Amino acid sequence: MPDRRIPTPGAGTTASTAGILRPEEFARHVALRRLPAGPELAPWVENHWVLRWDLPAGTTYRSQVLPHPTCNLTVEHGVARPDAPPAAVLVTGPATRRFDVETAGSGWVWGVRFRPGGFTALAGGVASALAERTVAAAEVLPAATVAALDAFHDTGAAAEEDRERVEAALRPLVGDPDPDHLLVLDVVADMLADRTLLRVAQVAERHGLSERRLQRLFARLVGVGPKWVLARYRVHDVVAALDAGHVGSLADLAAEHGWYDQAHFTRDFRSLVGVTPARYREGR
Repeated sequence: MPDRRIPTPGAGTTASTAGILRPEEFARHVALRRLPAGPELAPWVENHWVLRWDLPAGTTYRSQVLPHPTCNLTVEHGVARPDAPPAAVLVTGPATRRFDVETAGSGWVWGVRFRPGGFTALAGGVASALAERTVAAAEVLPAATVAALDAFHDTGAAAEEDRERVEAALRPLVGDPDPDHLLVLDVVADMLADRTLLRVAQVAERHGLSERRLQRLFARLVGVGPKWVLARYRVHDVVAALDAGHVGSLADLAAEHGWYDQAHFTRDFRSLVGVTPARYREGR
């Protein structure tokens, strides 16, 4: 197994930056910048991410991103998303399949990527109610927060100042940490750090939980189950290896990342990415 050790929640990281499919092609069309969350929101927010593009007339580009077990709050200008309501401020819940967005002309998106379970712990509700959905932020956030974000405009120059404006809109939501959320963060950090964890039972035992308790925690706070999260991280590793030019056999790649049944590997990969590993490797 590859050693993918990352900092624990105490050091600030509970997610990877993997997931953009064919990242070199993506970078030719869209500029991406990430900024860390400020200290007051860091227990709930993983980072901010900013997309900007300015494509020639008549040119379109479809970006493809693999999901993370998180919610995202976005302020969007110049994006046409048929799956989203007609609002500039949106909340996208956890998804279990590839996320595609077509861009044209010029535009920008300012995104707030929450830690796993972070949006629910901060804003309330049940994460599973947002799974596979994009909703107007007004449905799930206070009116004052949405109004402040709706008035936000990305300057393209002073990113730290822009981040402060976005976080100022969210700070009124900050309260005491939820012990269940802290537990989920520890579990997710463990899943990310140790790729020898292949089964939910292993994770539950390591953290002194029953599988039922772990399932309930993930349903309420994360919105997807721990089994899916474990498989998703491994698929991300495989995609990263293929994007880096892996030249060995797909069977060896699958075994290296914990799949010993080729059909199971292909099914997990296609469910998340939308194509088989062989087709992805061929560039289709």
